Amino acid sequence: MCGRMTQQRPTSELAEIFEAEDRIDAPGGRFNLAPTDDAAVVVQRDDARAITAFRWGLIPHWSDTPKTGNRMFNARAETIDRQPAFRYAFSKRRCVVPVDAYYEWQRAGEVRQPYAIVRPDGRPIALAGLWAGWKDEDTGEVIRSFTIVTTSANSMMAPIHNRMPVMLPEESWDRWLDPSRTEGAALGELKGLLVPSPDGALEIYPVSRRVNSVRNDGPDLIERIPDSAVAGGGSPTSDADRLGLFDDEAPAGQAG
Repeated sequence: MCGRMTQQRPTSELAEIFEAEDRIDAPGGRFNLAPTDDAAVVVQRDDARAITAFRWGLIPHWSDTPKTGNRMFNARAETIDRQPAFRYAFSKRRCVVPVDAYYEWQRAGEVRQPYAIVRPDGRPIALAGLWAGWKDEDTGEVIRSFTIVTTSANSMMAPIHNRMPVMLPEESWDRWLDPSRTEGAALGELKGLLVPSPDGALEIYPVSRRVNSVRNDGPDLIERIPDSAVAGGGSPTSDADRLGLFDDEAPAGQAG
């Protein structure tokens, strides 16, 4: 599951990293993005690749209401090619969601302890995503939205949560975004990318419980806190059996 993330870099820097046109010129500095927020994504049509802003929580084009997206912020990799909400987007509307970190939670008694997950080298994490366009027939408004693909957890993440977002290695970005891959073996190859990241590819550390509220934002949310301040007094790996797994405050029925 992925229900909270950061986008700290300006989109001009992301455009350089992903060799894309920056169409939103956003300053970054976002440390507590949540579903229904707009976020930067990388999309491609033909040979044109761009950084743009879509709403987090995929609204299928056939939906009666945009509220459908409130529970579609994750998509399970195992069923991505069969679920009606995601099948079309997987075949034709894939995107990359660049994040500097994402958060997961672990329960320690009645306390929810958040952890940040980052790349040790400081580079952005390229998450596999899908997008859709939805039109309000009454007003003519078009909302473009996205979801983040999740898979089973690797051994690092398993003590915290049994799911994790799919991290795309740089050598697979072109394949994932390639709009010509729409069916058959090409989609089968893309589905083969939707696996847990290697344990050494990411780092996890505890952060302030202020991140639990979407009303809080700022760079202090991503700072590592000392072990003495961690709820339950232990690490996610050593306390896995005692603390169990914890889902953050996800809307009921979310797909990830």
